[in-house]
Amino acid sequence: MISIRENELLRHPVYTRVLHWSSAMFFVLALLSGFALYTPWLFHSLTPLFGGGPLTRLLHPWLSLGFVAAFALQIVNWSAPMAWTSDDRRWLKHLRTYVTNAEPLEPEHVGFFNAGQKLYFWAIVASTVLFSITGVPMWFPGTFGRLAVAMSYVLHDVAALLMLAGFIIHIYEGTAQQPGTLQGMTRGTVEKRWAWTHHPAWYRAVTGRDPRADYERATAAGRND
Repeated sequence: MISIRENELLRHPVYTRVLHWSSAMFFVLALLSGFALYTPWLFHSLTPLFGGGPLTRLLHPWLSLGFVAAFALQIVNWSAPMAWTSDDRRWLKHLRTYVTNAEPLEPEHVGFFNAGQKLYFWAIVASTVLFSITGVPMWFPGTFGRLAVAMSYVLHDVAALLMLAGFIIHIYEGTAQQPGTLQGMTRGTVEKRWAWTHHPAWYRAVTGRDPRADYERATAAGRND
């Protein structure tokens, strides 16, 4: 049972958090085992984590399937809030403002996810599809021609590197860039101050309150303390 404090809002229920951390766990394990297999200078450092070279080779595709399965459930779970809208196009026009933190609040039309989060999500979806398709010929090379297997190796590595880059950005955005975000995926809750700052339309929808008015009220109270 989630204990929600007076200054907090429920952001992510248990099911969403289980899917998120399951996807993250399988992704990291698949990534490390993949690096061990395809990067000779990491082979001796990483394969002992999985019980040696042969066992690493055996586990890698299954760990990858674990990631695909968990992330597929997350796609279904988030298909509605991740849908692209006209407000997202408006957000992209102000991308520089977002990156430089030029404004104290996100635009009032930003809902549960902003356009940047949606682009990241769908880029990972596309990479996961490519990751999965190319993984099959690599897993069963005898069933496919040499050309298909060779091309799969290249595209598989490209997809993995794109996902790794996105993963690093995701960690930065969820910690240093937006303090308080990680709590939403650990405890499931976020502070109201975080909500009206980063997702004002969502804040308005769940509280019925004006996010800018609450921001200005909190700012004024802070000046008076």
